[in-house]
Amino acid sequence: MAESSAPSRERIVAGAADMISRRGLSATSIREMAKHAKAPLGSTYHYFPEGKQQLAAEAVRYTGEWVARSLRRELQAGPAAGLRAFLDLWRRIVMESDFHAGCPVLAVAIEEPPGDEVPPALAAAAEVLQQWETLLAASLREHGAEAEQSTQLATLIVAAVEGTVAMCRAKRSTQPLDHTAEQLQALIASATRD
Repeated sequence: MAESSAPSRERIVAGAADMISRRGLSATSIREMAKHAKAPLGSTYHYFPEGKQQLAAEAVRYTGEWVARSLRRELQAGPAAGLRAFLDLWRRIVMESDFHAGCPVLAVAIEEPPGDEVPPALAAAAEVLQQWETLLAASLREHGAEAEQSTQLATLIVAAVEGTVAMCRAKRSTQPLDHTAEQLQALIASATRD
């Protein structure tokens, strides 16, 4: 996700997203995120004066928009093409990282929040997951699925893909992606007129 020529702030955010995707949020300090991004700790605090939660929230939003751009582009060809792109994106990530990286959005979403408040990173994860669901649901509706079915199927797709990424990491195999793809494609086909 990160490029070495990226501006310092973006490089820190991308590095944090990568680090969280590998180790989770609780197991990653802001110092480690800065080091991973090859950025000075002082610069990290300059850009993210509120600390780890602010940086993690930005990393989640960065990942969310990165995925959403791909989804928007591929969904122009329909929900089946969008699903393939969504699955291919995560397949590439787990394979290129030798099953060490997953989705930083999921990593943040499954961690126990400290205290009774919803931390910024968790709120960002909820926003991102909703954004992905909204994009998929709109495409499903545009291709003939009923409104309620579109919403439910979009939720199922996001949940299945995110869970499948975790399964791939645990099993060190992309087979769960293949199985999920086949079943979700069948559901999309039966819900749409394509």
